Parts: sequence; structure tokens; C-alpha cells
Amino acid sequence: MPETKPITLVCLASYFKGSAFLRSAKHLGCKVILVAKEAFAQEDWPRESLDEIYFMPDLTKRPDIVYAVSYLARSNVISQIIALDDYDVETAAHLRDHMRLPGMGESLAHHFRDKLAMRTQARAEGINVPEFTGVFNYDQLREFMARVPPPWLLKPRSEASSMGIKTVNQAEELWPLLDQLGDQQSFFVLEQFVPGDVFHVDGLVNDGEVLFMAAHQYGRPPMSVYHEGGIFITRSLDRSSPEAQALFALNRQVQSALGMRRGATHTEYIRAHADGRLYFLETAARVGGANIAEAVEFATGINLWAEWARIEVSFLRGEPYQLPEARTGYSGVINCLARQDWPDLSPFNDPEVVWRMIKKNHAGLIVASPDAARVESLLNDYSARFERDFLAVLPPRDKMAV
Repeated sequence: MPETKPITLVCLASYFKGSAFLRSAKHLGCKVILVAKEAFAQEDWPRESLDEIYFMPDLTKRPDIVYAVSYLARSNVISQIIALDDYDVETAAHLRDHMRLPGMGESLAHHFRDKLAMRTQARAEGINVPEFTGVFNYDQLREFMARVPPPWLLKPRSEASSMGIKTVNQAEELWPLLDQLGDQQSFFVLEQFVPGDVFHVDGLVNDGEVLFMAAHQYGRPPMSVYHEGGIFITRSLDRSSPEAQALFALNRQVQSALGMRRGATHTEYIRAHADGRLYFLETAARVGGANIAEAVEFATGINLWAEWARIEVSFLRGEPYQLPEARTGYSGVINCLARQDWPDLSPFNDPEVVWRMIKKNHAGLIVASPDAARVESLLNDYSARFERDFLAVLPPRDKMAV
């Protein structure tokens, strides 16, 4: 039997996530080194799957992270740098460039972190995007606001989720916000607000080919939930529906246009109320958060984290990757902040409930069924009950700087 090529992975984690990736990589025979943010040192990392673990105050701070990983390279032949969290994507790309490792470099990584870069590239490739402009030249900003009807969204170019987004209803409101940002304002993008239904497609890519996709629709746009509070819901779309088929086709186009070669992706789209067309919103070279990965696995049997690890290791060993056969089930996630320290979820006892969140001041469930309509019906019922029994609302974090 031929000897398996030794693989050493350095995995970066600015948040507690990616345990299934770490376990899968170790199961595949890799040496696994985790470099995580020290704020999460006490989390339940799969230490049995880690050969080494280190904690740092801030993984994005350069040159500290370059020095740290380069120090690890003195005693380890590092095969690849893996970004487990969105905040680590550009850092990992910088390290790959620095160490001349394969995979996504820093320039390409901007397509999956920088909202201006991904929009510019998508538009250049003929993909529908909401109108936007970089925050550089004030005359261009004035022209944009004169041409594009309000409201507009002032978005951080490299923040995660909906953090730091400001709604601008008239031109006079923009300038005080830019004054507040000062020298940081060029790290923002001004975008047309497009009312509509928001979807996400989560998938796996290998050698530039999209091998797996799961399409979901949010109950409410994530930005609304983040800024206004409320119940977070996302559910699988019927794969045979025109919506899902259109999303699958557009997602293949987007991943190709942005240059995705290998790994997991989480991409959001909106179907505009005004014209019914699908628009690309943003993408990320990572597994989606908010228990989306668990929902995908309960519906299809595909663990996005574990398969991402298999894709990376197969590439590094020069071996073909084979996606496991997926089931054709459906699932949905519902969660919210809770008034209670430990909400009692036992009354939600339908047989389709496959997972319950155990997290202080949070209530959350995943439901799964072979029937997409059954999932939708349950989530509609549970949403009213969550709002009545659990829902708490806190002001969003306001992070206007990069």
C-alpha cells in the first residue's frame, strides 16, 4: 500500500467554529494545528483531534500573526492555511502568499471578503447587483445619490453579517456619517437598498466546479433581524422549484465569476419586489453560520465542514475527491435571543425536531422532513410561539469602523 503523503494544516479561528473540519482533517491523517482567538480558549474545541493549539489576542493583527505562523513553520512543514471564520479569510490568504502555499491568495480573497471588490467583479461579469459606489470621490457620491433613488445602505466593506450597516434616507444624512468615519470612510461602500426576499446558497466547490448546493430562503432579511430584532428563520427550498433552479444557475455563475476554486461557500441573493429579478448580494469562502451547516446536514446528509476538509486534503495529496451521495430531504432553522437564561424547549416535541440549541439566553431548533411544505408549516407555527414565549430584543452592535 503506498505511503500517504503527510499533511500539516494550520487552522485559524477568530470565533469558536469548525470543529467538524478539525475532526475530519485528523481522521484523514493530517497533523492539525489550531491558532484561535484567546477569547475562545475555554470553548469545547475537539482537543482530541488537535496536535497543537495556540491562542492569540487578535488573529487579524499583522505582523503578529505572520510572525506566529512563521515560527510554527520552523518545526512544521506547513501544507496549507485554513480560515475557519470569515474574519480569517484575508489573513489566511496573506499567509499563503507570504509562505508561497497553494490556494486562494490575498488578491482573490478580496472577492470573498470585500463587498466593493465582489460587487465590482460580479458586475464586470454581467451579474445583476444592486447599484453601488465606493466611498472615495465626493462628486461621484453626489452623482450616485442623484441618480439612484433612496434609501441607500452604507456598508463596511469587510465586516461579517449585517454588522455596522447604516441606512441613509436622504443625501444630507450621509455627510455626518462620513465625518464620523474620518479616514476610515474609504473602507465602506454605498449601495442601493433593494426590498425583496433574501435567499442563500451554501455549497462546495472543487477545481472550480460547484459540486453541491443547498438553497434556502430567510424568513426575514438578516439585516432586519440584526438591526430590529426578532426571530431568525431560514428553510430549504424545494429543489425542483423554479426559484431553487434559478438560484443554482446563478450561484454557478457567481462562483465562476469570482474565481472560487476550492472549498465551502455561503452566498446571498435577493429577489427584488420591484422587478422579480435575482440580484447577487454577497458571498463568503466559508461555511454559513447560524446553524445553517447543521440544517444542511440534517436535510441532505452532507456535512459541509467535513467535506471541505476532504476536498482540501484530496487536493494536497493529489487524489480525486468524490462527493458522498446526498439525500433529498429538507430542513429549517429557527432561533432568537431569549428572555430566559435557559429556555424550556420541551413543548416543541414534533417528531421533525432534530436539534435543540443549548445556549444561555438563546432559543433555537432545527426541523427536518422529506417534505419541504411540512418544514415551512412547522416554522410558521414555531415563529409565533417563539415570539410569545421567548423573544428578547437587544440593540445591535454598532461597529462603524474597520
